[in-house]
Amino acid sequence: MEAQLYQKFFTLELLPTSIAQLKVVQTQYVEANNCLNVLNKSNKEKELLIPLMSSMCAPGKLRDMEHVLLDVGTGYYVKTAEDAKDFFKRKIDFLTKQMEKNQPALQEKHAIKQAVMEMMSQKYQQLTAPGETQKVAKA
Repeated sequence: MEAQLYQKFFTLELLPTSIAQLKVVQTQYVEANNCLNVLNKSNKEKELLIPLMSSMCAPGKLRDMEHVLLDVGTGYYVKTAEDAKDFFKRKIDFLTKQMEKNQPALQEKHAIKQAVMEMMSQKYQQLTAPGETQKVAKA
């Protein structure tokens, strides 16, 4: 019984964290997708900083509007801007669906937590009521 309660409360704490992490990743994909919007003819030959690592950039010029190099993992790369936009759209849609799928479970767990808290509060009030302490003392 105690293990089940622990698991339910652990899940209650884990779900909001998971949803928050999904939102962070989704925001990163949205921002990356928005960066592709600067790939237009009016920005050709403009100077920019090219990220080499998370804390290091190199100066460069924007020359090719149609090709990008996007590491999608395990040695695979997307090479056109349109393919990159499609990749980001799929990732954003997937994360949105995952958050929507977890939301009802979070609401259900929250309702259970509220019910348990109310029940505990009622029991505590019953135990601390003036008449109850006399009954306990007589027993």
